[in-house]
Amino acid sequence: MNIIILRLGHRPERDQRVTTHVGLTARAMGAGGMLLASNDKGVIHSLNEVVQRWGGNFFARSVDSWKQEVHNWKEVGGRVVHLTMYGQNLPDVMDDISKEENLMVVVGAQKVPPDIYQIADWNVAVGSQPHSEIAALAVFLDRVNAARGTEPLTKEFPGGKLKIVPHEQGKVVKEV
Repeated sequence: MNIIILRLGHRPERDQRVTTHVGLTARAMGAGGMLLASNDKGVIHSLNEVVQRWGGNFFARSVDSWKQEVHNWKEVGGRVVHLTMYGQNLPDVMDDISKEENLMVVVGAQKVPPDIYQIADWNVAVGSQPHSEIAALAVFLDRVNAARGTEPLTKEFPGGKLKIVPHEQGKVVKEV
């Protein structure tokens, strides 16, 4: 299973924190990487630093042309899911989506280009009300992974320098 996030519409002067959280959520919930359709070295650096400290195989990089990335993805048989409140309800398409081996999940920051609605294999609503793209991504990845028999909430991240130890009270982090 290979899931990549494509972040569209990122505005460096305004969206750094939210885009970073999209990447953190993607990593924690089982995606393999995030492509940022913007040149924001700070976000990319922050996400790659998290991987160095906390482990895993997640990558983050900027791309020049989101359309070219989608084209390349589809060329090798990947499918594209666009998360939008205007799409089909997630439960109605989950069976079809979860069967796909390679998914690119498009997460917009501002009004997305209209062509993404035609390019995507699925336009998917995680609830049909306005809410956070971070929440939509988390719910989507949890549902897809559950349908595939994977539990992202207990996933191990090899290669990190730090690890959280579940604890009833307080914060316990150990160096590995």
